[in-house]
Amino acid sequence: MPKAKGKTRRQKFGYNVNRKRLNRNARRKAAPRIECSHIRHAWDHAKSVRQNLAEMGLAMDPNKAVPLRKRKVKAMEMDAVERPQELVRKPYVLNDLEAEASLPEKKGNTLSRDLIDYVRYMVENHGEDYKAMARDEKNYYQDTPKQIRNKINVYKRFYPAEWQAFVDSLQKNKMEVE
Repeated sequence: MPKAKGKTRRQKFGYNVNRKRLNRNARRKAAPRIECSHIRHAWDHAKSVRQNLAEMGLAMDPNKAVPLRKRKVKAMEMDAVERPQELVRKPYVLNDLEAEASLPEKKGNTLSRDLIDYVRYMVENHGEDYKAMARDEKNYYQDTPKQIRNKINVYKRFYPAEWQAFVDSLQKNKMEVE
């Protein structure tokens, strides 16, 4: 169905639009940012993706990089099939990636400050009495005695040295009071 007459607006030129920034942002979106810093610094924008990766010693297509051998191939055909290896001009990229991959993984999981404070408060005031902890007014989430015990065990497992220092300080305070 055709549009009603007089309902289309004339296109006006946007004088307040920065064309330079608009084009730069469009180019940035068209070519996404390479996350790996080693590859990004060695990248040559004048070359294709395949050429860049081949220079770094990386593979564009893993199926072509490590082909599966067919079972019934004669020896003469095998020599003819092999392609010349491409020259690796930027081996430092591969070396950096291997070095980074060989580093041990950092332990990233930690407990929240609220949970640590909660566990310390409960142990400080109630010791090993989990039923008393469950009845405590600071038990906002109404944890059962077993849930509280599990939270304390998680804290012990995550921070063994800190836990030992905390227990030692409690023992010291108890001796001073008596």
